[in-house]
Amino acid sequence: MWRLPESRFNDYFLCFDTYTMLKDVFVLRPRYDEVDQMGYVYHGNYVSYCHQARTELMRKYGINDRVLEARGIMMPVIDMQLKYHQPGRYDEALMVTTTVEELKQVRLHFCFEIRNEANEKICTARSTVVFVDAHTRKPMKMPAVVHEVLAPLFA
Repeated sequence: MWRLPESRFNDYFLCFDTYTMLKDVFVLRPRYDEVDQMGYVYHGNYVSYCHQARTELMRKYGINDRVLEARGIMMPVIDMQLKYHQPGRYDEALMVTTTVEELKQVRLHFCFEIRNEANEKICTARSTVVFVDAHTRKPMKMPAVVHEVLAPLFA
């Protein structure tokens, strides 16, 4: 079975040890239907939590799926990595900190850190999205509407 070497895997989640220009915090409470029989958040839900946090981060800057789709732009996830540290629990406030580490021409890398009410690390994750032309389904450069908003934050 192939495994990412432990040293490389740890490097993958160093996003929060570096200075970033784009950062947001999103708080949620796992609902009853999001936990398993033990009262722990089902592991697959963390992907959804990260997606929600990424969406809210971008929304704060006037960039959301509705605006992009109206302009024929999509942002599919092409890579997602998660590391679980301990379980989140039903109705426990979870704080998802989202950062963007750098501005690239075709893709954005989002880093996520999920902590509980006791500030204990629950999950760390990273996702990569790419800008895609909705009609051709081919990658494209970051649209001007996005670049104009985000570039000053990285200057």
